[in-house]
Amino acid sequence: MKPGRFTALVVAGMAVSGCGGIQNALGGQAVQSRDFVSLFAVFMVVCTVMYFVTVGTLMWAVFRRRRATEACTVETGRHEVSAPGSRTALVVWTTLIAVGLSALAVASFFTDRSLAAAARSPKLAITVTANQWWWDVQYTPDNPSHIIRTANELHLPVGVPAEITLKSNDVIHSFWIPNLAGKQDVIPGRVTDAQILPRQIGQYRGQCAEFCGTEHANMALDVTVESMADFKKWAAAQLQPAIAPTTPLAAAGFNYVTTRQCSVCHNITGTPANGQLGPDLTHLASRKTIAAGTLPLTRGNLYGWVADPQSQKPGSQMPTMQIAPQDLHAIVAYLETLK
Repeated sequence: MKPGRFTALVVAGMAVSGCGGIQNALGGQAVQSRDFVSLFAVFMVVCTVMYFVTVGTLMWAVFRRRRATEACTVETGRHEVSAPGSRTALVVWTTLIAVGLSALAVASFFTDRSLAAAARSPKLAITVTANQWWWDVQYTPDNPSHIIRTANELHLPVGVPAEITLKSNDVIHSFWIPNLAGKQDVIPGRVTDAQILPRQIGQYRGQCAEFCGTEHANMALDVTVESMADFKKWAAAQLQPAIAPTTPLAAAGFNYVTTRQCSVCHNITGTPANGQLGPDLTHLASRKTIAAGTLPLTRGNLYGWVADPQSQKPGSQMPTMQIAPQDLHAIVAYLETLK
């Protein structure tokens, strides 16, 4: 196979692979994403037609010019261009442009109205705060006793409009869940928002889409769209305090986490650990990943992350501490109980 063909196949394969799965900008699994995809399709069709008409006309003109034996006829006192049908072609071209631009304007208008309608009367209020390099997620219902705080995961009930208030604690970030909605910048000192009305149950992945430092690529958000019954079950579990350790090893880990440096940064509801600088760990073991999507949540990864987070995510705010092996075993055993 020639190198040129091989390169073309590789590029085509990469393009196709980028149009599916849990991180797909053309997914349309929410009203916002669906409207964007529809508008994108209209723009693509109109622009593609105009492109081929323009290129086709240019090629026809070049071909005709080469075949012509006489481009114009010059008579005494006047200049006459021999171009029969040019006036008709000009009228057709002008009409085509007007129709194309009108189609784009109408499609944009109705898309804007659809997005505005979907944003009315949100039933779920969520505040997402961006940090280097993780997401602090807080559900803020009218009842203060039902506030839920988690990290690096977002649960949304299907068919329920959600309004997400966006904040940043440090630098500019960008909140993006490709399957559900477009990008929204998150700017320090400024409150922005995003609306999402999920249409399809599934697992998706959000991502910071604005370069925010060395670990920008490792700032992901696990998104679960589920039925209302499953969402209520998840929310009820999140409102519960941390489970008390039941084994001596887990109890030793509990004592270490709640009395040492861990409690300064992390909160574990129902324990003396009430730090607010780092992710909430109350239900850590129920999550799919740790370190904002950097690592799957497994026992081995927990060991590696607790022992030396800087080797896994250099530059993160969690320092590498010299933890004795017996303490490390105890900490991991306790963290695995936080479901």
